Amino acid sequence: MRTTPLEPAVPWVEVSTTPEDWDAADPALLATMLGQLHLVRAFEETVLELAGQGLVHGPAHSSIGQEGGAVGSVLALRSSDGVNGSHRGHHQFLAKAIAHVAPRLDLTALVTDEVAVVLRRTLAEILGLAEGFCRGRGGSMHLQWREAGALGTNAIVGGGVPLAAGNAWAQRHAGTDDVTVTYFGDGAVNIGSVLESMNLTAAWDVPLCFFIENNLYAVSTRVDEATGEPRLSGRGPGFGIPAWRVDGMDPLAVHLATQAAVEHMRSGEGPTVVEAEVYRFFHQNGPYPGSAFGYRPKDEEAGWRARDPLDRVAGEMAARGLLDEPTAAGARRQAQEAMTAVVDALLEPEPGAKAGVRRIRPELWPSTDFVDVGVRGDLSEVAGARTEEETTFGGELAPTRFIEAVARVMGRRMAADERVVVLGEDVHRLGGGTNGATRGLPDAFPGRVLGTPISENAFFGLGGGMALDGRFRPVVEFMYPDFLWVAADQVFNQVGKARHMFGGDNAVPLVLRTKVAAGTGYGSQHSMDPAGIFATAPGWRIVAPSTPFDYVGLLNAALALDDPVLVLEHVDLYGTTGPAPVDDLDYQLPVGRALVRRPGTDVTVLTYLSMVGHSLEAVEASGVDAEVVDLRWLDRASLDWQTVGESIRKTGNVLVVEQGAVGTSYGGWLSDEIQRRFFDWLDQPVQRVTGREASPSISKVLERAAIAKTDEVVAGLRRVVEGFGG
Repeated sequence: MRTTPLEPAVPWVEVSTTPEDWDAADPALLATMLGQLHLVRAFEETVLELAGQGLVHGPAHSSIGQEGGAVGSVLALRSSDGVNGSHRGHHQFLAKAIAHVAPRLDLTALVTDEVAVVLRRTLAEILGLAEGFCRGRGGSMHLQWREAGALGTNAIVGGGVPLAAGNAWAQRHAGTDDVTVTYFGDGAVNIGSVLESMNLTAAWDVPLCFFIENNLYAVSTRVDEATGEPRLSGRGPGFGIPAWRVDGMDPLAVHLATQAAVEHMRSGEGPTVVEAEVYRFFHQNGPYPGSAFGYRPKDEEAGWRARDPLDRVAGEMAARGLLDEPTAAGARRQAQEAMTAVVDALLEPEPGAKAGVRRIRPELWPSTDFVDVGVRGDLSEVAGARTEEETTFGGELAPTRFIEAVARVMGRRMAADERVVVLGEDVHRLGGGTNGATRGLPDAFPGRVLGTPISENAFFGLGGGMALDGRFRPVVEFMYPDFLWVAADQVFNQVGKARHMFGGDNAVPLVLRTKVAAGTGYGSQHSMDPAGIFATAPGWRIVAPSTPFDYVGLLNAALALDDPVLVLEHVDLYGTTGPAPVDDLDYQLPVGRALVRRPGTDVTVLTYLSMVGHSLEAVEASGVDAEVVDLRWLDRASLDWQTVGESIRKTGNVLVVEQGAVGTSYGGWLSDEIQRRFFDWLDQPVQRVTGREASPSISKVLERAAIAKTDEVVAGLRRVVEGFGG
């Protein structure tokens, strides 16, 4: 057997500083570095003190000891460069925010008015107060200030990485040479979303720096227990990404490594990895060292404390005559006094308590009226939009296959709005993806129809980051809705919550298209109807078109909204034909407007997608005078309660009709809402038609038994009739 050693195709190097590096460093840079280190340290000490007094509601993930990685790297960035990070992200946020308002710091006058405001608003956010950067909603783990390039820290391990990839994609494709840095710890290195994002950004040359703060412990689990290669920067070359490994307790070494990584990214060469070995001096959460919990030896802690990054920078500056002891002590004192002033502004003595006990000033709390504000937008972006119904449309209509309407309106929107970008698996191949929904688009719009790797977590999160950036309007396709579970963190924890979590102002203009394939023989993992899942998740709007005309208007509305919108399609509808515009593809359907497809007096049938047609067939077969309402908008905020209520008050009976499994059904949620809103007008409990408990099987017989179609709606109508007068 012959063996040939293989080498990585990209550099993987370890960086350390020499005395000459310190000699050559700009004294103003070193002073700014030391000033930032002192400000972050004093801030974090204050947070731990307040946490110990019970004034921090929730966790206090201290970055004390790890400041060198954040400060050293951020000082290699511009304000227009983006950063995001993890739950342990105070230091990254502060470094980016302070660098934005004070690119250079004077150690003799460290705390400018602008810096004081940053310190106050950051602490206010951690305490949950209205003047915080996210109006108190983000707290310690969700810090965002987009003006400074701080995109938002994240409580889900690795959860912010795909979003950062989307921001970096937007940076490049908006024609800038700005870059993005995503910070995460050793515990996130083995997370799928991180590894998927490494692969995707490498394939697409996205300027994203994967900055690993390797502090050796994921809570209490050592890195060498969790991975066979504890040199975590080695993940980079495995994906063709150059990597730098550096002592994170040496901020200048971090700075030099980051400068090299940033130069690589700004030149258009794609992503980078920087691994900084750092050490948190305290436990995962709170004011005690790890040794107090038994998982770290005290001598290890002492050894790392002896390498404190503040001491390293101060010592190197002093050795070169750039810093004397009074100035060093003065910088420390100024930072501490600034935090004392911030605390005094936010706290007051607790009435009736012993001396020294304080509370948060009551007038600083957010109003409870603010609790749901910003879950979604206020629809102002579509105010005055041209809306049509098929009955009011004045243009030419012609019989059109449903799937052709999908591709045509998408092409129209891409031609009219250069911000629209389509991404998903195989959307750029096969003559329009697996169903023809993107037919003709790759050739018409080069570079805007992006075929992705099979990595829903990464490419959906990348779409989310693009949307949050604001310069693009991504349309993400999931080939099947069941795949949402693979990307559930990005779909629900990230994109769905982003607007509300960060204060209510973030637009999230993203469209997620997917198709229900029940009845096609694709089995349990390719057939679900996700409407019930999305309807119970905050932040999402949901549209469900049943005709080609409605598809055009609903997709146009979805792409005009500044909220994430799920656009549901059904495979059974793709081959159907109905009227659709010949040329005029620019109208919207009114947001939140249902349509009565058939008037009636006996029972209100509420349904959507392909079950609209099945319901109409069932009404004719049963002879029941049912009013069939095509809901079209399914989410809590957009559902047309006026039309639904008018119908219920007329009929007194309700049948909710859907096709999918009963356990994840949309109708369970809708029935509960109806009985709460319209109980006094109901002559009997809300009846439902759904699939069975089991997911559809491959067997044609078992699959048919598991889902609802016309026969099941007929049976449902008969149940309603049996309840008349009951």
